[in-house]
Amino acid sequence: MKAVQVVRPGELRIVERQEPAIQHGGEVLMKVRMAGICGSDMHIYHGTSPVATYPRVIGHEVVGEIIEVGSETERIRPGDKVVLEPIQSCGVCYACRAGRRNVCEQLQVYGVHLDGGYQEYMVVPERNVHKIADHLDWQTGVLIEPFTIGAQAAWRGDVRPGDVVFIMGAGPIGLCALHMSKIRGATCIVSDISDAKLAYAAELGADYTLHARKENIRTALLQFTGGLGPNVTIDAVCTEQTFEEAVDVTSVAGRVVVLGFGDSPSRIPQLPITKKELTVVGSRLQSNQFGYVIDLFNQGVLQPQSFITHRYPIDEVHRAIQLIETHPNEVRKVILEF
Repeated sequence: MKAVQVVRPGELRIVERQEPAIQHGGEVLMKVRMAGICGSDMHIYHGTSPVATYPRVIGHEVVGEIIEVGSETERIRPGDKVVLEPIQSCGVCYACRAGRRNVCEQLQVYGVHLDGGYQEYMVVPERNVHKIADHLDWQTGVLIEPFTIGAQAAWRGDVRPGDVVFIMGAGPIGLCALHMSKIRGATCIVSDISDAKLAYAAELGADYTLHARKENIRTALLQFTGGLGPNVTIDAVCTEQTFEEAVDVTSVAGRVVVLGFGDSPSRIPQLPITKKELTVVGSRLQSNQFGYVIDLFNQGVLQPQSFITHRYPIDEVHRAIQLIETHPNEVRKVILEF
């Protein structure tokens, strides 16, 4: 079977591998139908991921069809449409016992630490796949995993009805956070440096949009919020500067959600955090969000098909990556077809 492997940073190949087989009773064999290209996949390709190991078959936004199930499976049957939950956890450490498997001490993620979904078939534990409604098409199913990331960010920010949420960045994750914050009843402000991305954010329901290079963000936010500032700021740009700005602009008793993996320090004094009694939290992957998000997709509450701008067969993965690198403002989500 074909698989897309990052051999080492900067070197990506389509390789032939043996089709996997079920080895344990609790496993399932999935035929991959489609997979999305995520920003973290690009970081692995470029060698800027702080957690990936090589060589690695990348891909964690995966939807497919169950071909075979092990003798001990209970929920999943052959023919089911499923989406991959790409987290493997130990189940016994403090994080797991606290319901936060996404930060397990022994965390392994498909496409990062384990071979992921850019291959024609996968064998995974039954607990790592979730059935989706038959009426959802494959490309819609690909979007479920990114929306769990947005749901996690909104949960970590404790977004409440009536809150003003400022989302920094109108890329896929920022837009997913926009959707999930709107569902929670928030007024949402989105910033970016791309007019096209801001226009799309407005189409998706952003109440206000701000161009980060053309407007004074702090002044505009204070104007929108009557001098208070946003109650929740979600930093989906993830630079040293945006983290500093997030702490600066967020209101008293507000929450700052950090999504970045950069290890360069930001210059943040203690005063604004203590004086405003801010809550500053990280948001990584997701914890227990799949069921919630799948229900929203199944019920038609989320219909983000316009997220997907490009589709390529797996044989043209190099073209897909080149497009993302050379025309980033034309791309929302690129998916690979198997």
